[in-house]
Amino acid sequence: MGLTLDNHISVPSFPRVYGDNVIVGILDTGIWPESKSFREEPAMGPIPSSWKGRCVVGNGFDPKVALGSIVLGASFNGLGPGTARGGAPRSRLAMYKVCWGFEGAEICDEADIMSAFDAAICDGVHVISASLANSGLPLLPYVGSCISIGSFHAMQAGISTVFSAGNYDEPVPSHVQNVQPWSISVAASTIDRDFPTKIVLGNGLSFVGESLMTEKLEAHLEKSSTFFFNGSCRAETVKCNASGYVILCFSMTTSGVITSTMAAEAVHKAGGAGVIYVEPLSQQIPDVFPIPLVYIDFYQGSRIRSQLFYSGAEVVITPSKAGVTGKVPSPVVAYFSCRGPSSLSPDILKPDISAPGVNILAAWPPFTPTGPSTLPGRFSDWNFQSGTSMSTPHVAGVIALIKSAHPDWSPAEIRSAIMTTAYTGDTVSETIQASGPLKHSDPFDVGAGHMDPVKVMDPGLVYDMTIHDYILFLCNMGYNTELIKKLAPSVTACPESQTPTSNLNYPSITVSDLRYTTTIKRTVRNVGNNRQAMYFPRVVSPSGVEVSVWPRVMFFSWYNRENTYYVILKPIKRSKGRCDFGEIVWSDGFHKVRSPLTVCVNNIDSDLDYESNPRHFSI
Repeated sequence: MGLTLDNHISVPSFPRVYGDNVIVGILDTGIWPESKSFREEPAMGPIPSSWKGRCVVGNGFDPKVALGSIVLGASFNGLGPGTARGGAPRSRLAMYKVCWGFEGAEICDEADIMSAFDAAICDGVHVISASLANSGLPLLPYVGSCISIGSFHAMQAGISTVFSAGNYDEPVPSHVQNVQPWSISVAASTIDRDFPTKIVLGNGLSFVGESLMTEKLEAHLEKSSTFFFNGSCRAETVKCNASGYVILCFSMTTSGVITSTMAAEAVHKAGGAGVIYVEPLSQQIPDVFPIPLVYIDFYQGSRIRSQLFYSGAEVVITPSKAGVTGKVPSPVVAYFSCRGPSSLSPDILKPDISAPGVNILAAWPPFTPTGPSTLPGRFSDWNFQSGTSMSTPHVAGVIALIKSAHPDWSPAEIRSAIMTTAYTGDTVSETIQASGPLKHSDPFDVGAGHMDPVKVMDPGLVYDMTIHDYILFLCNMGYNTELIKKLAPSVTACPESQTPTSNLNYPSITVSDLRYTTTIKRTVRNVGNNRQAMYFPRVVSPSGVEVSVWPRVMFFSWYNRENTYYVILKPIKRSKGRCDFGEIVWSDGFHKVRSPLTVCVNNIDSDLDYESNPRHFSI
């Protein structure tokens, strides 16, 4: 991610701050405090005076230690070896357990979540990381969700709250979670590390898959129909013992989709020695199972199946390479990462940002089995985890760095810095890919882009917001005063006329229902070191939309830190709600302040529903 491992060496443009005196509140399942990741960093001072809470002493655990300490020689049984470091190793951690295991599932009660938000705010945390999401759709209204209410109160107290965008079985639109505009919603992307695993058949044919295998496997390979009815690798379809056999299982069969966990469970029940699991390349995420499981793509799987058409074959599977980096393009948006647009407020782009969330090596309680909860697993101090729950703390760690360098920045300014400095290209200078459909990513996949933790420290310009802006947003959403009082008791009344939600001073610009020429307003503040600055715009127009920006130059000085600009959007095509994407980038020659531009032209048959459409406003 561009951060240095050495606490005493800074990278260019990055101040020598590592989260000193910043307190990060975590709302999750809890931690294993005896982990080496929570050791005391050298020369740490006393707990910051801003902390008003109570620390609980644990077995072998001193609550005065730090968050994200550096650990040498971290690995999962030798895989992915290296040095582990949190985003802000000199910050403090306040853990609030809100999720509890129950019959293999995690239960996160709304009363516990609200209580944790209240406690964290009163305790004096500076950042809240919450890898939580409401369970599916429809999303709860902003005034009826503990997550929305709690994070709103945190925002009022100047606390940034970071949420996971949510995980789903497939990358379909409008499943993104935690879409309230006063917090940050984080998508998950890959890193440039894979674990290639070689498969060699008895006739010399070789294939390369991916796995987390640590030992060599020699066995007899057979197709799934030999041991399972209908050739479906399901635990309930086992028809005979598979002891000593590796079985070729396909994820897509005539009887439905077979997940890797289902295949491992089925072959394990049949007594098999391992699984070669065939799945689309874009969905492969190696995991830990009680038996070896190697992922391969459909092309290789079909070639192996041809070799097994009449009879089996001998197979040798070599141990996975420890973790090869720099050989695969990254980042790639994970197929499970929930996509936009927001189903509650489509004129606010969600997710906001993407961060690493696939196969992240993380500290792990040594008494808890690794791998899927439905299967027995190995034990380790480290484990590979994937999900937007892993990408969320990456962003929270970077916010801790920002807070230590810019303690006076508001949550909106911090979110702006993260979004406007994000990048949209991968390690081979191509547009970030979105796995699942294997297409170029767009703002509904990746938000503003992938987080750049170095550039966020000096964004140049920021988009700020106050509680008044959010109350006006809620009024425009149609909530009455009594409902809004659940979030902000001090609110008096909503204005008589509504304004477009698109005019909320958000770092991204989204118009979900463009019917005619529309003007969008934004205000920016210069936070760069050069107060005498001139910024010029560069515009990439969405397909079928003519975009112009006024003024053509923004002047900043010691006496004029803020400027307002206007974006005029004119549809030049006929469309029925199709969304296209562009961007507006303001630059002073050094900073590039980028806002993704998402416009959905919807001007076919507009005369039929012009008056009734609740998302239409006049400017």
